[in-house]
Amino acid sequence: MDILYDRNVTCLVCKQTYTTKKVRSRFIRPIQHDTDFCSHYASEEANPLLYYVHVCPHCGFAETEEFSTYFPPRTLETIEQHVRANWRGKNYGGVRTFRDAVDTYKLGIYCATLKKEKHIAIAGLYMRLAWLYRSKQKHEEEKRCMRFALEQYVASYEAGDFVHTHMSEVRLLYLIGELYRRLGNEKQAIIYFSRVIARKKETIEKGIVNMAYDRWQDIREEKRGTQ
Repeated sequence: MDILYDRNVTCLVCKQTYTTKKVRSRFIRPIQHDTDFCSHYASEEANPLLYYVHVCPHCGFAETEEFSTYFPPRTLETIEQHVRANWRGKNYGGVRTFRDAVDTYKLGIYCATLKKEKHIAIAGLYMRLAWLYRSKQKHEEEKRCMRFALEQYVASYEAGDFVHTHMSEVRLLYLIGELYRRLGNEKQAIIYFSRVIARKKETIEKGIVNMAYDRWQDIREEKRGTQ
């Protein structure tokens, strides 16, 4: 059985249907998980990150399953002007290389920004692109994307637009803290980890609380080591 299969997608902009590749769930077997939820896979071809963004070959609009069907006023016209009018018809519906995947994320971020998509959706794009760069040890690009993801996650928390999505408040607070930690801002990281720990009695996500406590302890140990 092939690792990949074709999935039909109807474009939110031009309404035409196209196919895009997805990794069959039975082949998605992570061999390692990082503390910011990044998963590593034994082979690149089985990495679902490569196929997270769908790109319409007809108009160029790039989207994910996290995008809403709602277009704020005038955003559809903006996308028509800046994306569809300049589209050259490249098809990302086949097997993707690392470079293909990076291009789809950049296009997805651009389209999400023009569409005024939720902060949580844009953050997810930046976060996954950071993970993709990490898989190739491209550390500068990874950090740059993590900074953008952090900005969007904080904005999402402040605006509350993560509510009714797959992202819980506890998980979001932890992820913000972990991004601050990875980017060297330990003071802010501790603030957010403390917020997670403070919710230990009211959340069912005890694993996330334990992870926050572990990261908080890691920071304390690192500080002791430098004294």
